[in-house]
Amino acid sequence: MIERGDRVAFYAPLKPPHHPVPSGDRRMARALMAVLAERGRKVELASRLRSFDRDGDHQRQTRIQRLGARVADRLITGYRNRPASQRPNAWITYHAYHKSPDWLGSAVRDAFNIPYLLVEASFAPKQAGGPWDLGHRAAEAAIRGADVTLAMTEVDQAGLSPLIEPPSRLMRLPPFLDPTRYRDAFRARERHRRDLAERYGLNVDQPWLLAVGMMRDDVKRHSYALLADTLRRLDDRDWQLLIVGDGASRSVIEKLFASFGSERVKYAGILDENELPACYAAADVYAWPAIREAYGMALLEAQASGLPVVAGREGGVADVMRDGITGMLTTPRSPEALASALANLLDDPIRRRDMSAAALEFVEQERSLGHASTLLDRALIDAAAIHEVKAGRRRAVP
Repeated sequence: MIERGDRVAFYAPLKPPHHPVPSGDRRMARALMAVLAERGRKVELASRLRSFDRDGDHQRQTRIQRLGARVADRLITGYRNRPASQRPNAWITYHAYHKSPDWLGSAVRDAFNIPYLLVEASFAPKQAGGPWDLGHRAAEAAIRGADVTLAMTEVDQAGLSPLIEPPSRLMRLPPFLDPTRYRDAFRARERHRRDLAERYGLNVDQPWLLAVGMMRDDVKRHSYALLADTLRRLDDRDWQLLIVGDGASRSVIEKLFASFGSERVKYAGILDENELPACYAAADVYAWPAIREAYGMALLEAQASGLPVVAGREGGVADVMRDGITGMLTTPRSPEALASALANLLDDPIRRRDMSAAALEFVEQERSLGHASTLLDRALIDAAAIHEVKAGRRRAVP
């Protein structure tokens, strides 16, 4: 049984919770650790080892695998040198998939006979035999061997279900956050709007669009390009866009929006996580094409601040909003559809207000720490019970 006061080893192979570069993945890792602690568990970051390989480099993946084996051995030795009461009672790995497999968790599980859980694991059969085949096979083994796997989106759940038997070992944990500071920012919306207007030269009498995303040369750049294409279709309307984010592709992305001029498009650069709620709360619509978005933590943060969202219906985006209620989902990668949805909200302040209220309620009731805490607590209890059954079966084998 996993109870209050027990120790949980936590590991995030894609990006450690204290990584210097902000991202939704980092924020979710921190939120998971906060939920575990809120239930009275002692949460320990097991390792900062990052197993991520962006480019499909087999040699690099092999080196990381060997390093993972050494790190796992050191962890096991370190845990064995502790009193039994100071060793982990369970292991949780967050966001393991073919590009960032978990080379640590199963080894520690086997050494100490503890429950092993995966959160936001994903599996894509098409990766078999490809550039990330080593990580693909490792991810499959981890998913099959985990006592409980928690999927955050319907897309991930569909990909995981063929590997998990019985189905009760696959559970749902929708993306979540602590809404407190976002709700507080909403209550101070007018003050934040005045402050941001002064800081970035925004017109308080015009609707503000907001986009938050790192400027990487990948799907983020593609989303920015589609957003620029979308806004060209709204040239006859009053709007200003504030972009929060930075990165290696900033100059490329700035060229995409150059035709709008500096009066319409403003750049805030990278902001501290504590500064983001003010931006969400002060804006009128969050606009993001969401190309190949896993689910989009910023979309959830926007709604927690009372900001309606317009986004493309890709990946798990539908799992973090209520279409037609807290925002609008559009045909994926369609600038025409995005422009139509944005025009609808730009022209209708009453609908924006209604969606704002619905977004606040949705996050508070269905995507808060308390809601996630209940689900994660049940997963830990179930994982412990499943693990005991499996251990009993192993002992019964002659």
